[in-house]
Amino acid sequence: MKIQINTDKNIEGHERLATYFSEELEKGLTRFEEKITRVEVHFGDENGEKFSLNDKKCVIEVRTAKLQPLTVTEHADTIEKAFSGALAKAKKSLTTTFEKMKEH
Repeated sequence: MKIQINTDKNIEGHERLATYFSEELEKGLTRFEEKITRVEVHFGDENGEKFSLNDKKCVIEVRTAKLQPLTVTEHADTIEKAFSGALAKAKKSLTTTFEKMKEH
């Protein structure tokens, strides 16, 4: 499973941030790792320098073999909270998708 972390110009994309979120993705998606080929995470600050509630955005795109990419988005007041919410949505969607495939 290849993981790519992207940030917009308003969020510093330093190595420690990328390492932390990559490790969290590997832990969170471990039960799906054989089915996932790539995960892309996009962090953004929609208001730049200005303060606003829930202006941090995390988009997680999960690519699986033989299926369309799954994309989830979460907004929060920190990138950590946005990531956590997006990861939870991704796990729920993957679980639902693969359970439906077992039924057929």
